[in-house]
Amino acid sequence: MTTTTPVSAPTSTRGRTGSWLALLVAGFFEVGYALSVNGSEGFTHPLWSTVAIVFFLFTLFFLSVALKRIDVGIGYAVWAGIGAVGAALLGPVFFDETLTLVKAFWLAVIIGGVVWLKLSDRATPYSS
Repeated sequence: MTTTTPVSAPTSTRGRTGSWLALLVAGFFEVGYALSVNGSEGFTHPLWSTVAIVFFLFTLFFLSVALKRIDVGIGYAVWAGIGAVGAALLGPVFFDETLTLVKAFWLAVIIGGVVWLKLSDRATPYSS
């Protein structure tokens, strides 16, 4: 009688897509968290503070789901990038903030970096 040791199956495309979707959701909750923390004014406004806590819990949950299949360095950078860009774009909408051309340029650089990070996270490396 022979026994075989199970071999890990390669990461499925579906699993990786789900992880990236979870990371995107985590990024949206991160934007909400950043904006609501600002609105809470140091956690002195109960409604904004409650919303911040809820968004914080959701962003951490979805980030942890995403990091099951995405490298932590890539996942964290993308998550932080989504949060930074989203907060910078929506800050002027909800608060008395400005978005200058210089800020917009550097936000575009962040977006480009996030896109390249996503493209660099392949299930299988290129072979020549």
